[in-house]
Amino acid sequence: MVAPLEGVRVVEVANWMAAPGAAALMADMGADVVKVEPLGGDAMRGATRQPEVPEGQEPIDAAFQMDNRGKRSIAVALNEAQGADLVRRMAARADVFLCNLLPGRQARFGLDAPALHALNPRLVHATLTGYGPGGPDAARPGYDLTAFFGRGAVLDAMSEPANPAPPRLRPAQGDHTAALALFSGVLAALRVVEATGEGQVVDVSLLGAAAWTMSSDLSATLIDGVRPTPQGRVARPHALHGGFRCADGRWILLFMPEPRWWAPFCEAVGHPEWVDDERFAGWADRARNMPELTRLMDEAFATRPLEEWCAIFDERGFIWGPASTVSEFAADEQAAADGLFPEIGDASGRRFRTVRAPLRLQGGDVGPRGPAPAIGEHTEAVLTELGVGGDELAALARDGVVGLPAG
Repeated sequence: MVAPLEGVRVVEVANWMAAPGAAALMADMGADVVKVEPLGGDAMRGATRQPEVPEGQEPIDAAFQMDNRGKRSIAVALNEAQGADLVRRMAARADVFLCNLLPGRQARFGLDAPALHALNPRLVHATLTGYGPGGPDAARPGYDLTAFFGRGAVLDAMSEPANPAPPRLRPAQGDHTAALALFSGVLAALRVVEATGEGQVVDVSLLGAAAWTMSSDLSATLIDGVRPTPQGRVARPHALHGGFRCADGRWILLFMPEPRWWAPFCEAVGHPEWVDDERFAGWADRARNMPELTRLMDEAFATRPLEEWCAIFDERGFIWGPASTVSEFAADEQAAADGLFPEIGDASGRRFRTVRAPLRLQGGDVGPRGPAPAIGEHTEAVLTELGVGGDELAALARDGVVGLPAG
């Protein structure tokens, strides 16, 4: 099979999850991704939950592995003039320069688009920021919690009237949404470079990714200015749209908004009389009497465990899904059959599962190429490609401009 991005050279100057996640997708497709890290490493290293391993074994930095697999690492002090110059020399030979430095820091190090295009006119210069390249907040740092979930109104849409406090969110959901946008933008830019020979600039923000994520609600509010009111279960517009607790405490999720599902559903849950109840006769009637209908549906679902409801609903071809736990998803038979969790190995030879890119290409070789690198693991190899070695490399390491791997 063909690796779709084989031969594409990427220089990544980024930390945390969003921009590195985009570069990891490129590495999965065969691109040569060189990750430029500070001498102390990406701040993401070791920052999230470490999986439990047998006593005496080194921990597996699973989240860092996820967003940095298949890359090479070079440790460089950008605040040293020689360090920034090394990165510029790398960018001059690259196809893509991908970073999450704010515009001012890019200019400070000579890594902004005009500076790098002067060295490499065909370069794709791609930046991930919190709020975009212009406007009053272009220089404001942003993370997925603040820029995507908060300012992007995702939290507001998820809130419940009875509990207005923001829900506790899991790591990188906004980051990985933005990573997909950045990845897509880079691919499109590479195509334009191929067609025109002219370098391109790609800008993606967490706020922009939130706008796309929220577009179903946001597109209406852009016209009428009305805030969609956060609604609880009893204010939903469709009776068969939402979650219901089963006898074993598990939740089942339904999405069957078309009227044709109503009568079969009533029969399936043992209440055919609801079909003729004038309170629930039509869509508008059910919406108007949703608090009472929700109470009755909750009582019905509480009579059987989730497994029994699953079997009953599958017999009738209903559209449903369980509210799985993360551990259940990790053991999901369908996820395994779809190859969602391939194995990779770390430097010690241990094998462990990770999450694959959310796409396939028929005849395309897409998948993890190897583990995430150690800090500066490839400093010597990458600098050798630039013609830097021997005494010069030793001097750069001695002066704190570059870092070599420990040992």
